[in-house]
Amino acid sequence: MTKKRTDAQFVIQKVQPGLLGLMDGSVSTLAPIFATAGLTHQPIKAFYVGLAASLGAGISMGLAEALSDDGKVTGRGNPIVRGAITAFATALGGMLHTLPFLIADLHQALHFAYVVVVCELFLIAFIRFKFMKTPLLATVLQVIVGGGIVFAVGLWLGSAGS
Repeated sequence: MTKKRTDAQFVIQKVQPGLLGLMDGSVSTLAPIFATAGLTHQPIKAFYVGLAASLGAGISMGLAEALSDDGKVTGRGNPIVRGAITAFATALGGMLHTLPFLIADLHQALHFAYVVVVCELFLIAFIRFKFMKTPLLATVLQVIVGGGIVFAVGLWLGSAGS
């Protein structure tokens, strides 16, 4: 087996499921967490919504990845391994910006969470750049715009409903 083939297998079997999970967890949990923070003004409630969203999304995405393809035709590898990678990365992606809501002061929690979100989005862009060979500027713009839209929806819903 050539090095190029093993590199491609690593990307399709390990990096891509992890990136899929990280992207989904990071982006899909933004709106519920920030909307809850805005609606309740209670960081601990935003934390529990983020915890539920992260774990629920992790389970859902892990099952979806594992059940979508047995890997025999596509060469995407063991579905259980891919599902586990996706599940872990999804839960992690959602939890990273959920953890700041353990801070009792809402404004501090929000500011810390904003920084974490930006770091998450840049990490996703870097992984896409490094492993998927996406041009860095293009991937940063795509990830920031996509994440920014979801983030804005969460902030809007949090302020509109309160």
